[in-house]
Amino acid sequence: MPGLLFDTLRKTNPSKRPIWLMRQAGRYLPEYRALRAEKGGFLALVYDTDAAAEITIQPIRRFGFDGAILFSDILIVPYAMGQDLQFLAGEGPKLTPRLVDSALSGLTAVPERLTPIYETVRKVRAALDADKTMLGFAGSPWTVATYMCAGEGSRDQHETRAMAYRDPAAFQEIIQAIVGVTVEYLSGQIQAGAEAVQLFDSWAGSLSPAQFEQWVIAPNAAIVDAVKARHPETPIIGFPKGSGEKLPAYARETGVDAVGIDETIDPIWAARELPQGLPVQGNLDPLLLLSGGAELESGARRVLDAFADRPHVFNLGHGIGQFTPIEHVEALLRIVQGWSR
Repeated sequence: MPGLLFDTLRKTNPSKRPIWLMRQAGRYLPEYRALRAEKGGFLALVYDTDAAAEITIQPIRRFGFDGAILFSDILIVPYAMGQDLQFLAGEGPKLTPRLVDSALSGLTAVPERLTPIYETVRKVRAALDADKTMLGFAGSPWTVATYMCAGEGSRDQHETRAMAYRDPAAFQEIIQAIVGVTVEYLSGQIQAGAEAVQLFDSWAGSLSPAQFEQWVIAPNAAIVDAVKARHPETPIIGFPKGSGEKLPAYARETGVDAVGIDETIDPIWAARELPQGLPVQGNLDPLLLLSGGAELESGARRVLDAFADRPHVFNLGHGIGQFTPIEHVEALLRIVQGWSR
């Protein structure tokens, strides 16, 4: 039977609110830390499909969240496009060759690097109760391109933004290539059992309005159109972190079924400005969850009350922090599950 999360993404407005948390499968969980210590590095975990499925299911088993988010990484797409990918302790991901130095045409695609991810989805979906929603995901083209071009993450994405200004034709080629692989990747996840998917645009906030239209809205709209043509019943959540006042245009022009909002957005403003009836997801500050106490309760209730008149998936404004106490997550669940319109 369809679950509360899936129903909400399909634009129903039930009295209860579904909840899942970005990065809910991760380092704040002792069972995750134990498995990672046993299995090794991050990429090894992603490609061990039994381990990746177990990590995906761990927070469902512990907390009973309404959605299970695939344990993987947005950089699997450039890895499949032919870049080398390493996760270095204390440094984060590294991609080579950097596309600010090398041409896209120099990469040799390795599409089989996507295949184990689909197997993880199959294993998780087979293990989940029917009322839990399996969530797949991919990075949005702009965010993925920032890593592909610079070879690593950066706070202001200056190398990639400069490249987009300096050589827009070459950058457009990179974006189009990412769009094509991402459509195939999401379609593969859906075919394997993902019932909804999310597009993460973690660095969307670094762009000017004109660049946002060109490098965020347009490529995300292309992905949504292509995935919808193949899988019209699969909800797509768009999460353009840091988009601010550009969020309503993103919601209208990309065609996403739901929009995720980060913690810098006033939920009352979002409820007023976003298209009527569009499901929203978010947007509790992860630091409130880390801190706990009365402020956590009042912050969570403010989000819930702001979106009382539209479909709403409760989530954080970004990923859960690794030092978040388990008891704070349990307290948040009691707040959300005890609330009703």
